[in-house]
Amino acid sequence: MSTAASDKAAPEKLTPVYGPSSEQPPLFDGTTRLYTAYICPYAQRVWITRNFKGLQNEIKLVPLNLQDRPAWYKEKVYPPNKVPALEHNGKIIGESLDLVKYLDANFEGPSITPDDPAKKQFADELLSYSDTFVGSVFSSFKGDVANEVDPVFDFLENSLSRFNDGPFFLGQFSLVDIAYIPFIERFQVFLSEVLKYDITEGRPKLAALIEEANKLEAYKPTKVDPKQTVEAFRKRLSAQ
Repeated sequence: MSTAASDKAAPEKLTPVYGPSSEQPPLFDGTTRLYTAYICPYAQRVWITRNFKGLQNEIKLVPLNLQDRPAWYKEKVYPPNKVPALEHNGKIIGESLDLVKYLDANFEGPSITPDDPAKKQFADELLSYSDTFVGSVFSSFKGDVANEVDPVFDFLENSLSRFNDGPFFLGQFSLVDIAYIPFIERFQVFLSEVLKYDITEGRPKLAALIEEANKLEAYKPTKVDPKQTVEAFRKRLSAQ
């Protein structure tokens, strides 16, 4: 597993968002496209992977307006009408973690998959836990936040102690970090600003993970405006 991200590339000029009146890009014309949304944490996973592997010129972003999607996306591109989805080699593939693994297996660039068997096994465990982590934090928003999220963030802190050859979950940056960081980013903002809960308090390894992630050029352009995060989560909370 390589530790060298594609940090030397020039900053990418982001594609304008596609709304209901946007013309559909040509389908299956040989261009590899990542249908995404700049605000979506699931899509962000694949975006980070693309950047880390240095595929900015090989995979074109097609960012959608999730509140007002173009009809052609569901009708002609991806019937589940979700992001992310990847157009590659005459087919459309979905699901964020599947796509992270797909990009790593089918494109050039630094690997995000560990070679060490112990790390591979732990990676599988952490990836399996990721949905539990996300669901537990979301469900805490209307409950006793500290009591409900302390165990899941303590689990992350303990997991970060498994390997000592770097600040990330498997020591070096990997697909596990890609799976968690988009959600850690958003939860840190919302829990701190709205619910007055600091996810890094008493968790130095989690704090170090966030600090190191924020240095990655592959991750920086994918980060969401904190105000957008708070607004989106407030809407989610009011809808519950």
